[in-house]
Amino acid sequence: MPSAGLCSCWGGWVLPLLLVYVCYLLLGATIFQLLERQAEAQSRYHFQLEKLRFLENYTCLDQWALEQFVQVIMEAWVKGVNPKGNSTNPSNWDFGSSFFFAGTVVTTIGYGNLAPSTEAGQVFCVFYALLGIPLNVIFLNHLGTGLRAHLATIERWEDQPRRSQVLQVLGLALFLTLGTLVILIFPPMVFSHVEGWSFSEGFYFAFITLSTIGFGDYVVGTDPSKHYISVYRSLAAIWILLGLAWLALILPLGPLLLHRCCQLWLLSLRQGCGAKEAPGRRPRGGSTAARGVQVTPQDSPISKRGLGS
Repeated sequence: MPSAGLCSCWGGWVLPLLLVYVCYLLLGATIFQLLERQAEAQSRYHFQLEKLRFLENYTCLDQWALEQFVQVIMEAWVKGVNPKGNSTNPSNWDFGSSFFFAGTVVTTIGYGNLAPSTEAGQVFCVFYALLGIPLNVIFLNHLGTGLRAHLATIERWEDQPRRSQVLQVLGLALFLTLGTLVILIFPPMVFSHVEGWSFSEGFYFAFITLSTIGFGDYVVGTDPSKHYISVYRSLAAIWILLGLAWLALILPLGPLLLHRCCQLWLLSLRQGCGAKEAPGRRPRGGSTAARGVQVTPQDSPISKRGLGS
């Protein structure tokens, strides 16, 4: 019955998978709490201490006026205006920044540091995302489909010589290595140099971006004290699109490469064992028993010598 099949499916793998999923979330929550809670408490204490020092230095201000000023700063930050610097800061809605924002919308990254503030902009963002997100998914899926069609010939490599198999594995490994350098190593180095980050911060930004998590704690092109080139954020948006496309390409490549390496390793072990056993084998055709010829007592040399004597 369908209900029995559903119950067996639920009891077979859904419940263990759900248990693993919940345990993984609990583990992450525990570790993040241990790592970040103390730092948050220190930051909160430092902020309150700075506010008290500010009020002591500027006695003409009271607590209410300071809180109002902080509220204005927070509203400006929510609308994408960096409170640092002055009115000459570059716009967050020039063409390069708008192109970068459009890329974060269709890729569902959503850093959260910038969002439309007008009603017309919010309505357009909704319809733009409704069309752009499926378009992005279709684009990435077609890239993956094209790669799987190319890999269909590689999957029949058992019929090819061992030299060709090794060359295919080396080619896949070289592709993965170059892609990793171009997508995950060089861009963090550039971001670290331009933004003044460490390499670990640049790599953290690259991973959070390409995984479409997009916390918004690190975003390129937002420091008002730096003078960026006009196409800097547009180039960053193009890097995001290329990075997502590269990830769509390598997702089927990783397991395939590991499988091929294991097959080559096992093949090498078998050939090594065969080479060790070869000296102990009898020459081909040197034994009548090996050729399947049955020797009778009358035909044996020992019997003939006994009869002749």
